[in-house]
Amino acid sequence: MEERNVAPVASNNFIEKRTTMSRMPTPATIVTAPIASRPLLKAVNKQLGVVPNLFRLVSNSPAALEGYLGLSGALAKGSLTQQTGERIALAVAQINSCDYCLSAHTYLGKNVARLDDAEIAANRNGCSNDPKADAGVRFAAKVARERGHVSDDDLRAVKAAGYDDAQIVEIVLHVALNVWTNYINIVAATDIDFPAVRAIDLKAA
Repeated sequence: MEERNVAPVASNNFIEKRTTMSRMPTPATIVTAPIASRPLLKAVNKQLGVVPNLFRLVSNSPAALEGYLGLSGALAKGSLTQQTGERIALAVAQINSCDYCLSAHTYLGKNVARLDDAEIAANRNGCSNDPKADAGVRFAAKVARERGHVSDDDLRAVKAAGYDDAQIVEIVLHVALNVWTNYINIVAATDIDFPAVRAIDLKAA
C-alpha cells in the first residue's frame, strides 16, 4: 500500500550548475526577487533545502507564486498519494514535451516518491505498472490530451478502478496544475537545474 502524501524534502546535491538560457529573468537569489515573493521563497528553501529555478522564475509575480504554492500545498493534503501525483506529473510533462518538468519529476519520482525506472518509463507513456494507479494515470493522460473532453466510458473506467469522486476531482486538478507549470517553463525556456531528462528521448514502455 502506498504511503500518503508527505512534504518532499530534497538536498542541495540535486541542483546542477545553472546556465543562462532562460528567455525570462530568473532572480539569482532570494534577495533579488520581488519583495513580496521573498518570504515565499524562504519557505521553499526551508522545505526543500534549495530554491529550484521554477520557483525563482514564478517569483517574478508574487501573486502567481502564492497561488502556485497554495494550490500545491492543498493538493498535498488530498486523498491521492504522493506517488500518484508524481505519476500524473510525469505523464502530463511528457504529453506537453516539458523537459524542465520531466527532469524535476523524474528526480522527485525516484528520490522522494521512490518510483523505479520501469514505473517512471510507464508513467511517461501515460500508464503505470500498478493496476489501480494505471487507471488513474491513463485517465489523467486522457484529460490532458483531450483538454478535459473525456467520455462517459473514461469516467466509468476510472471509477471502476476504485477512484471516488473526490479523487477524480483531484486528478483533474493535478493535471491542470502540471499543465500550468509545463507551459510557464516552456514559455520561459527555464534553465534545467535537475539531472536533465528530455521528452524526445522517451522509448515506449
